[in-house]
Amino acid sequence: MADREWGSYLQKEIMEYRRYLEGERRSENTIAEYIYFVEDMFRHIKKRAEDITIQDLKRYKLYLSTRKRYSKNSLYLAIQAIRAYFKYKGLNTAKELSAPRRPKQMPKYLTEDEVRKLLSATRDNPRDYAILSFLAYSGLRVSELCNLKLEDVDFQERVVRVRSGKGDKDRIVVISPRAVEALQEYINTRDDSLEYLFASRKSERISRVHVFRIVRKYAKKAGIKKDVTPHVLRHTLATTLLKRGVDIRYIQQFLGHSSVATTQIYTHVNDEMLKSVYDKVLQEY
Repeated sequence: MADREWGSYLQKEIMEYRRYLEGERRSENTIAEYIYFVEDMFRHIKKRAEDITIQDLKRYKLYLSTRKRYSKNSLYLAIQAIRAYFKYKGLNTAKELSAPRRPKQMPKYLTEDEVRKLLSATRDNPRDYAILSFLAYSGLRVSELCNLKLEDVDFQERVVRVRSGKGDKDRIVVISPRAVEALQEYINTRDDSLEYLFASRKSERISRVHVFRIVRKYAKKAGIKKDVTPHVLRHTLATTLLKRGVDIRYIQQFLGHSSVATTQIYTHVNDEMLKSVYDKVLQEY
């Protein structure tokens, strides 16, 4: 296949796959990951989808693990993306392509003191303070935060309606008075139509990438050495709720998990929690 013809085929294939994923209402993050891995697969194998064999895919998998040195997590994501693509095409090519087991990792989270430092670092910027306050006190996913509209917030009741979040299920999230106050301060600085709750200079709706940059910027300013992301703040809220005795079933609903099994990841304990349980048992021995 000539280079021009190949380039045209690949562009068309990727564009149609992106439209399909958007039609399936996949998250922005999932779409970006799937497109990246599928396009990389095509560029490496250099065959049309219907001409690719399981042997091609196994060689590509070996290339990712040895030449590109992908971690188990990255390799798992790549294979999930490839499987999803061939399923979309109605081809069984990737059916037997095995994915490595992902190592179980404890969720990363911040201490309550680190959260205070992070929020303090944003205090001079109303928009960024509101964004960090929302993430820290609501447990929203970053894509959910980006899609929030002004009409989704009930300031008096202190609740936010998250529309069509992950799993296509709406849910209600309670927010703290501090987050409401931060949001009102930010809204007072804006002079636009306010359709979306959080905007950037270039767009009426802030992007996921922009939010990631904001979180990392202020974590560095606050002197926090951990790699802080919006999802780390989600983990932090869940962990804090658990440490303070909130039933895991409420945490499940709060985070929007379809199964309590997903929420079980937060039932990890640290030395402080273990010590408190131990001391309590001894007192009642």
